[in-house]
Amino acid sequence: MTQLGLIGLGKMGSSMRDRLRAAGHEVVGYDRDADLSDTGSPAELVARLDSPRTVWVMVPHGEPTKQTVAELAELLDEGDLVIEGGNSHFDEDKVNADLLGARGIGYLDVGVSGGVWGRDYGYALMVGGQADDVRRAMPLFDALRPEGPREESVVHAGSVGAGHFAKMVHNGVEYGLMQAYAEGFELLAASEEISDVAGVLTAWSRGTVVRSWLLDLLVRAVSDDPDMGDIQGYVEDSGEGRWSVEQAVRHAVPAPVITAALYARFGSRQDDSPAMKAVAALRNQFGGHAVARSSHEVTSDASTPPSAD
Repeated sequence: MTQLGLIGLGKMGSSMRDRLRAAGHEVVGYDRDADLSDTGSPAELVARLDSPRTVWVMVPHGEPTKQTVAELAELLDEGDLVIEGGNSHFDEDKVNADLLGARGIGYLDVGVSGGVWGRDYGYALMVGGQADDVRRAMPLFDALRPEGPREESVVHAGSVGAGHFAKMVHNGVEYGLMQAYAEGFELLAASEEISDVAGVLTAWSRGTVVRSWLLDLLVRAVSDDPDMGDIQGYVEDSGEGRWSVEQAVRHAVPAPVITAALYARFGSRQDDSPAMKAVAALRNQFGGHAVARSSHEVTSDASTPPSAD
């Protein structure tokens, strides 16, 4: 049995707490929501843990994570360990590790994948940090991961920052996969020949080269709402898709699929894209192609005959 302090009990954190407890580990949790929290403050959480302590942070990336790590640096002692499992930028891990390391506190960055389903099916874990700290935390990782060979769901990816870098690339790949499935769905739905879109997607679930858990989730979504009428086509990005594209540029690695998927998300947030307005205007100007006015009336303003586009 391993004792753990867990800060941040949102969708992921609370599910991780449940899975760890089910495996026999003692988890003392803190969250700003008193209804979720086991303690009244991070200081109380630390006081309830036996030395050497391990504290896992699962709060939103950016300033919340920075503030939490800084607070733990004042509360913890030499020999303790902090695990940062949010979707932080890998550059921030070196800052956190240096801050804690100056006080003799260990640091691991862990990319966690599994979403809301992880409590039941397990999480994939990508870890950055020192090997001794990884070995120390391995009982926790084993409790969180799915059944099967450890190497199929847990990796010590490298030094500090490697865990979050690996998770960043993972999410970039996820962007591309989701976009491909989404475009396939739209094309199926637009076809006059296809009468059972959900059935086609379901038939791809076994034996095909495109089968995956994401496809299973799309089948579930389409079965629940065949026309997607209850969902607005507006998609945010968590930041990791952008960071993946930035790193692709930095390392001169071509990443057209991930980049296009990110841009598609940007496009989803525009009710009436200014860029596409400009494209329509240009096509009208050079070729006399019809344009749809704001009243949806289709007109052709150019005096010259339409030309090929």
